[in-house]
Amino acid sequence: MVLVPCFSSHHPTPESEAIALRHLAPQNRPVRRPRILLLLAGLIPLCVFLSGCQPPAEQAAKSTPDGDRRLQIAMIPKGTTHIFWRSVHFGALQAAEELGVDVQWRGPQKESDRNEQINVVQGFVNKRVDGICLAPLDADALVRPVKEAGRGGVPVVIFDSGLNAESDSYASYVATDNFRGGQLAAEAMGEKLGGKGNVVMLRYNQGSESTHQREEGFLKGLEQFPDITVLSSDQYAGTTTESSMDKAQQMLNRYGDQIDGIFAVCEPNAEGVLRALEDRKLAGKIAFVGFDSSEAMAEALRAGKLSAIVLQDPVQMGYLSIQAICKVIRGEPVEPFVDTGVYVATPENIDSEQIQKLLNPEKA
Repeated sequence: MVLVPCFSSHHPTPESEAIALRHLAPQNRPVRRPRILLLLAGLIPLCVFLSGCQPPAEQAAKSTPDGDRRLQIAMIPKGTTHIFWRSVHFGALQAAEELGVDVQWRGPQKESDRNEQINVVQGFVNKRVDGICLAPLDADALVRPVKEAGRGGVPVVIFDSGLNAESDSYASYVATDNFRGGQLAAEAMGEKLGGKGNVVMLRYNQGSESTHQREEGFLKGLEQFPDITVLSSDQYAGTTTESSMDKAQQMLNRYGDQIDGIFAVCEPNAEGVLRALEDRKLAGKIAFVGFDSSEAMAEALRAGKLSAIVLQDPVQMGYLSIQAICKVIRGEPVEPFVDTGVYVATPENIDSEQIQKLLNPEKA
């Protein structure tokens, strides 16, 4: 038997309501929701309404006090540890300040981490930045992310290192003429050796287009020196100073006194070779040509431990990359390839104003 309480027409008190509910069968009792849930349920539509009236936090950050929207440019280097990238970053920030845009700088820690760089690109595409400047650490692995960015309406400027993709996959390529840089390294080596001798060239990392061009340019440049023999040109030194030092030691162990000259194609490789030569008391006795500068490299050049350094202009590279992507976004024409220049530092010209500026570029 179910007792159905009868309530008077006046508003029940909480005590009378509780007594009545106790007499109901469990399946007939009304569900009592905590008042806090009812309150939240009422607030949710209000919050949705209010949020619809406000721009997302990311969009709000893109607006200046006077209401003008600032372009958000993502800049993705091959890595974030080598000195070269800090100078690229400095140039990018210079351009950003002049053009009134924001630069979001992010890249993988290691220049061998393809998956991390791909994730960074995809993350910026998902954030809907206005444009991307990318230095692909792998000319093949980054093709798909770049094409996806384009399909998503995010233009891309490639800098420093090329991409094995159709030219319409990206807006412009801002870089050193790396093949020419390799040729200049060969000329410096040939001059130092008097046109004859045995040399070793250490490659950098598979997939790196910029250093591949330097390597091929060096080998092509040596063709003008028929009495120079290349003992080894197929060994990869890796992306760190430590791995490069180990590889240089292996080459010295293998070829010993046969080696008259060594070419290293980038900053970490060159520093590793320098350490190996110093460790064996061979610095200054073997002709050594490097590519890209650092404080240690500049000191070694002045001390005669380096024969020459092929130099890029990383500050200019960063500056022109931001300039190019802003032109693309604003519908202005850009060149398909922007050459940032290549130079050779020697003990003879080390104190010139231009070479000093390139040996000691500004850094972010």
